[in-house]
Amino acid sequence: MNNPLVQLDPGLFVWTILTFLLLLFVLAKFAWKPLLKMLKEREELIRSSLEDAEKAKEELERLNSEGAAIINQARSEAQLILSEGKTAAAKLRDETLEIAKEQAKYIVGEAEKQINVERDKAIAEIKGEVVNISIAVAEKLIRKNISPEDNKTLIDQSLAQLREYEA
Repeated sequence: MNNPLVQLDPGLFVWTILTFLLLLFVLAKFAWKPLLKMLKEREELIRSSLEDAEKAKEELERLNSEGAAIINQARSEAQLILSEGKTAAAKLRDETLEIAKEQAKYIVGEAEKQINVERDKAIAEIKGEVVNISIAVAEKLIRKNISPEDNKTLIDQSLAQLREYEA
């Protein structure tokens, strides 16, 4: 067994242990503390990020609940406004209908008055015609002395003419 890798050399063994311990000391002094510090800072950054995320989540939940409350309030106010609008529209419709009925009654009353005036005029004209006819009959009777039969015929004719005017 002449293989140098398998042989045990006490000097090499001591130097290997010393080099290892020296490297361990240098790493512990210069590299290990900054690595641990950097890992701790990273851990703190992650922890604060998680806390901030949790706070943001809570804030979002609070804002969502406030938003839902605002939406519900807006819906109830919209329903109230809608019902008030319907009530106001119904009231306005009823008032307009009442005004229209009153105007219709006024127009009908005025029309009846006008009809009565026109009827009175027509009756006055008919009376005037009757008077004229009566005067004409009387003139005919006075101018001409007629028999009782002619007189009766003349009166019947005058009454017939009068009935035609009345109709």
